[in-house]
Amino acid sequence: MSLAADTREAARARPFVLDALRAGVLNHSAAAAWLADEADLGGGDADTDAIATALRRFREELPAYATAERAASVSMRSGVRVTDEAGDAGSAGESTGDADPLLRVGGVAVVPEGRRTAIVATGDVDAGALGAVLRRLDAGDVDVGAAGVAGDVIVVVVGRRDGATAVRVTEDALSAVPVDGEP
Repeated sequence: MSLAADTREAARARPFVLDALRAGVLNHSAAAAWLADEADLGGGDADTDAIATALRRFREELPAYATAERAASVSMRSGVRVTDEAGDAGSAGESTGDADPLLRVGGVAVVPEGRRTAIVATGDVDAGALGAVLRRLDAGDVDVGAAGVAGDVIVVVVGRRDGATAVRVTEDALSAVPVDGEP
């Protein structure tokens, strides 16, 4: 592969670099030096000027960074836990019993009767919306115990004390979900 192709692949493998390129806020020289080390571009003897040029050219081909609001209602459900089929992952062997799970992935489920809080967003949501929510929660130092999307529902489990913050962050994230190209 050429250095330009390697640079594009390295940028695609690091979504924050791709977002910064699309938004036009990337320092190409600094990113080139970082990618030369991080992605081992140029086999240890990288020409950072050539990498920076490849990044500039790649930027010209990318759609502009854009966001779109997602119509979704966000609610908070207190008193949930994350459990597995054999027993609760966080307490002494209680099974899920007949509890109706908010979310199930494999043998793990989010069920009532716990000490955590579930944030539930229903409406125009998908994996991209969940990704936006998770990135914002991470940036806000909110620890996520479980998360998933199915159909038109997102469920994110956080600590009880983070519930109100997580609702606000989720609403904000859903008001500006990154999209490819123009919204």
